Amino acid sequence: MTICKPLSGQNTRWLSGVLLSGWVCCVCANPFNPDISLILDGIYKTENTALSEYESGFGLGHTELSMRGAVDDQFYGSLSAVLESHAGATEVELEEVYINTIGLPAGLDIRAGRFLSQIGYLNSHHTHSDLFTERPAVYRALLGAHYFDDGVRMNVLLPTPFYWRMGVEAFNGRLLTGGESTDDIGVYTLNSRWGGDFLGSNSWQLGVSWLKNRLDPVEEAEDHDDGEDGHDHDGHAHSHDAAYSGENMFIADAVWKWAPHGNAQLGQLILAGEYFYVDDLNEYATDDDFNEGWYASVVYRFNPRWSAGVRYGNVELKEVHGDHFHDQQLEEGNVMLAWSPSHFSTVRLQYTNQQGKGFDELNDAITLQYVMSLGAHGAHEF
Repeated sequence: MTICKPLSGQNTRWLSGVLLSGWVCCVCANPFNPDISLILDGIYKTENTALSEYESGFGLGHTELSMRGAVDDQFYGSLSAVLESHAGATEVELEEVYINTIGLPAGLDIRAGRFLSQIGYLNSHHTHSDLFTERPAVYRALLGAHYFDDGVRMNVLLPTPFYWRMGVEAFNGRLLTGGESTDDIGVYTLNSRWGGDFLGSNSWQLGVSWLKNRLDPVEEAEDHDDGEDGHDHDGHAHSHDAAYSGENMFIADAVWKWAPHGNAQLGQLILAGEYFYVDDLNEYATDDDFNEGWYASVVYRFNPRWSAGVRYGNVELKEVHGDHFHDQQLEEGNVMLAWSPSHFSTVRLQYTNQQGKGFDELNDAITLQYVMSLGAHGAHEF
């Protein structure tokens, strides 16, 4: 039995051949023969850097084993297990395990289980699809590089002449900061995204997101102060908990892509940027106590196999110490060159420069990374 339906209902829209409303266009699979893929990710890094998930030397990056397929004509399921190395040990974590509806009326789409939150632009993307070796510093500080959790999501794709998706998510919340909550829902999010094409070669997308964190920030502050939350002074972590949090997180993002006649294989220019603001850090915080950060990037594929990019970002943080805060600030610039002989393989060389205050490890570093894909893997979001 073969099943093929749009994932997001009747109003699925495309931008330059990329589906905006989901990471695959449809589910075409035998329920007893799901798609299986393996992402191999390895790195070599010359120096430790602040807020980094990767230590100096050889190591494993975000190695991912995925399985997905149709359950029946109403649901499909997906599983992604991640293997990473930290301090000489190999860690295994379930990043996504969820079911998703197929073809609900009125543009509705529902997901339940563990999955990546769709706040911001990068967070819903799997990290192996990134164009740099690591997420921007603001992501690493405020979202633990990428935020996934246990919960439920509902999206609606509105019947407009341009792409307009609105969504709400409710999560357990403990995978955001490792905090505790007496509420069944520790985190919920609201987001809206707009997009479209123009002049045949250009695509754009804008988004706004709000994350409400109902976990107790005082407990998180105490844990952070005595060093029991899994983070060191430079924000190194292997649990993917965010090192900094607050009650409200606001995100605005913008992306513009250009490709000749919409064909990204011939060449592509991508401009992207996001801004984060987090307030209500704990009961002692004043209006002057907040976390704030941003990044902007440009990546140009000047040849079907070669691309180059530049990214710059800044994050200003308040490190919690009981009833007071210590200021931290990190400026990070990245320059990368990538060789992709096919859609399934990339070798990337990146130079990182860091400047700031409040961190012990502010270094220049060179990172060499490979990302290889084996098996059937669906297309990613815009």
